[in-house]
Amino acid sequence: MTTVPPQSLPPMNPAPPREDYDDFSLVLGGPLFQLFRRARLSGAALEFLSRRVLFLALLAWLPLLVLSVLEGHAWGSDVTVPFLYDVDVHARLLLALPLFIVAELVVHRRLRVLVGQFVSGGLITPAQRPRFDAAVASALRLRNSVVAELLLLALVYGAGVLFNWRRHAALGVSSWYGPVVEAQLHPSLAGWWYGGLSLPLVQFILLRWYYRLLIWARFLWQVSRMELNFLPTHPDRVGGLGFLAEVAHAFAPLLAGQGVMLAGVLANKVFFTGAKLPAFKMEILALVTVAISVVLGPLLVFVPRLARAKRRALHEYGVFAQRYGREFDHKWLRGGAPENEPLLGSADIQSLADLGNSYEVIRSMRIFPITRDTIIQLAGATLLPVLPLLLTMFSPEELFNRLLKVVF
Repeated sequence: MTTVPPQSLPPMNPAPPREDYDDFSLVLGGPLFQLFRRARLSGAALEFLSRRVLFLALLAWLPLLVLSVLEGHAWGSDVTVPFLYDVDVHARLLLALPLFIVAELVVHRRLRVLVGQFVSGGLITPAQRPRFDAAVASALRLRNSVVAELLLLALVYGAGVLFNWRRHAALGVSSWYGPVVEAQLHPSLAGWWYGGLSLPLVQFILLRWYYRLLIWARFLWQVSRMELNFLPTHPDRVGGLGFLAEVAHAFAPLLAGQGVMLAGVLANKVFFTGAKLPAFKMEILALVTVAISVVLGPLLVFVPRLARAKRRALHEYGVFAQRYGREFDHKWLRGGAPENEPLLGSADIQSLADLGNSYEVIRSMRIFPITRDTIIQLAGATLLPVLPLLLTMFSPEELFNRLLKVVF
């Protein structure tokens, strides 16, 4: 009877490798998501989007309208800012909040497919799969954290409502949500609903998004610490990481929602306090810079690895190309080819051309997995809600003529 050497035995109970990562999502988890599911406002894959958007918008906005009508502040001249004329509140509750909810579905659908491309594209080698799976599991645990959302809720009510809104965000004039006496806001019934529920709801949803972006950044950083199998000759010119640009595009509704919020604040200041739009150019620039940096900044963790992969590939392909070129030169120009081997139809020439093309692809390889088009598109999504405010500076005809001069 023969025995098998111990070293040839397979490992006992090996952990089966994951075949896909369809359960990876920055959205499908956390107490709020579970609450939506129990209330039948969401399915397991974020179904019922219109139901969710309508419920939240009406919960935050409709009671304000009713209370403002009952208090006589929905229209008229009793207050400086009647409810129906308040651009900020309508933009925040009827446009920005739905955009934040829509962004959840868009990001979920894009991200669950793209994360698996780290493996299916060969960037994650079999030896690195356990570390990659651990990074995925860690991200999902953070996404599902009850403590994190409770802390966000405490931050919203502690800083966002009690401090920021009542002391700084209010316009400083009488409005539907309460008069201002000695620089202190005294909320009406509508104001209490706005400050106690509507405004915290929007702030919580937005902060929850930034928490998710932090989880995404941490996940990418963990992946960037692994030994990635970059392909320098990949046609995407970023070693096979080009698919990450699709993730950036998915966040466009989130950035558009933030642009809507800023546009609403600026509109109120322009319409009711006499401010001019150019006075807020720094605020607009800051929003665009921060929003784009939050979405695209995490991708920069791959820059050192991409730079190293490019340097290594240029060296390896350079040595190989020099060797091939010398042998080609010796064979076809120095009499090294056999007399009966025809020049026409030889694969050597095509191989030399292909090698040259591969080397050029490596030379043009980018170390930043970000394209200019991506930056422009995200900046456009953020700025688009602010553009209508240009009509406060120019008439439609004058604005149209100025745009024609810029384009043509």
